[in-house]
Amino acid sequence: MSQSPNEFWAQATQQFQDSLSTGWTKALQSFQTMDFGGAAAGSQQTVPNIQFNAKKLETLQKQYMTEAMELFGRGMQGPNVGNDKRFADPAWASNPLAAYSAAVYLLNSRTLMGLADAVEADAKTRNRIRFAVEQWSAAAAPSNFLALNAEAQKKAIDTKGESIAKGVQNLVHDIAQGHVSMTDESLFEVGKNVATTEGSVVFENELFQLIEYKPLTPKVYATPFLMVPPCINKFYILDLQPDNSLVRYAISQGHHTFIVSWRNPDASLSHKTWDDYIEDAVIQAIAVTREITGAPQVNALGFCVGGTMLGTALAVLAARGEKPVKSATFLTTFLDFSDTGILDVFIDEAFVKYREQEMGNGGLMKGQDLASTFSFLRPNDLVWNYVVGNYLKGETPPPFDLLYWNSDCTNLPGPYYAWYIRNTYLENNLIKPGRATVCGVPLDLGKVDTPVYIYGSREDHIVPIDGSYASTQVLKGKKRFVMGASGHIAGVINPPAKKKRSHWIRADGKLPKTHAQWMEGAVEHPGSWWTDWSDWLQTHAGAQVPAPKRYGRGKYKVIEAAPGRYVKAKA
Repeated sequence: MSQSPNEFWAQATQQFQDSLSTGWTKALQSFQTMDFGGAAAGSQQTVPNIQFNAKKLETLQKQYMTEAMELFGRGMQGPNVGNDKRFADPAWASNPLAAYSAAVYLLNSRTLMGLADAVEADAKTRNRIRFAVEQWSAAAAPSNFLALNAEAQKKAIDTKGESIAKGVQNLVHDIAQGHVSMTDESLFEVGKNVATTEGSVVFENELFQLIEYKPLTPKVYATPFLMVPPCINKFYILDLQPDNSLVRYAISQGHHTFIVSWRNPDASLSHKTWDDYIEDAVIQAIAVTREITGAPQVNALGFCVGGTMLGTALAVLAARGEKPVKSATFLTTFLDFSDTGILDVFIDEAFVKYREQEMGNGGLMKGQDLASTFSFLRPNDLVWNYVVGNYLKGETPPPFDLLYWNSDCTNLPGPYYAWYIRNTYLENNLIKPGRATVCGVPLDLGKVDTPVYIYGSREDHIVPIDGSYASTQVLKGKKRFVMGASGHIAGVINPPAKKKRSHWIRADGKLPKTHAQWMEGAVEHPGSWWTDWSDWLQTHAGAQVPAPKRYGRGKYKVIEAAPGRYVKAKA
């Protein structure tokens, strides 16, 4: 670097300000192409002239000058790259030029993030700027380039170029399959070594198949248990392996268990709406489960968007004066979309209008676009980590069932998606009585008095913990809230036998207005939240009765063995 720190600072601040003032539309369009499958060719985003907080800017400049002079003074003599795992391999420390480039990158990256934090603007603009800088920073890391990655260079030398050849093969393979490999997908097959819990498909329509599982106990609870997974993913996140399957766990606890397996939409479903999915899928699944079991009510569980759909269905049923659900469990679910975390950076009126014009009357929201969006919410862990490993180092990612599921994406019907983003992320209409109409009735979640169990994950980046907790203030029935450690998926899929992580419970059962207030009285408990949930669900499950000997009942015959064919369809 030939510039002095003073020169770099002046140039950096000016370029940062210029790029945000004049290049914002292009940058946001680039990132919105990832989000929710992206958008924004027709969505014009603008940002006002950027102003910095003078005090923060002065502090940041002094900090940068101090650190830069220290780094430049040390030169190539062992620059410190900290504990950043991208530069943790000994090859970086043993290569002075590589270590120096990493140290300069980290310094400049921290400074750019500091500049983003020093911007004086409304919260949404600041979040958008921060997100954009995070993306640029993650992409610009020297570890992402073979010419600068000391670890990849050493491996190329040690393998006499074999790692480079393998990396090219991996790149060609991933281009052909349309996404970056996160695991060795050749080692997994749905129905063979994931989604293996024994059961049968006992009902299907054009939107979903209903799977009834074989009991594992001689008696089952009289109230059947229905699981509604998110339709933006495959259901088997809840049934990955026998030792981490929430499906199998529920069965082992004596619950007569059913699950919705969504069809992966193609052009024939491109006209389907949110109403269709509520009426002809969630409400239909509840009705069929009751008919097969002869039970007047079911216990239901909704996960992520599946929970939002279950909540909507309960509100529709309440408006009709019906109460076929005895209790409901909501796992990492939004009902109140006031705090949607990082996803909010993409949503505004222009973006939603563009999507409505593009596919509101028909079309498909591509599953790969959705998957890319969620990956770029954690770019270092879920994007560049695999770019470096697969292509620069020629590695085959290790087998991991969860990441196989994560790559097995699904499409969404355009009208469904357009309604969803307007009425939830943009306008938050589900919590406004009468504001949204679904299946011909005005929604009012305040009329849902079903007992509910609400779970949120502390580090969830898709449904932030405040968003999960907000449901406690919306629903009016008896409620229990539990928080688990880890993120959106790992926090949920945490079987007790693993004895991992922890969860928080508030013994007095109070549900104050905010999650922060709830935490003041919460106590951490080691291990999984599943046992607490199981104890709670048992109180709503009724008496035990002999387990059924066969699948289905009456007109509901076995169609095929679980996991069925719908879940095997690729996007």
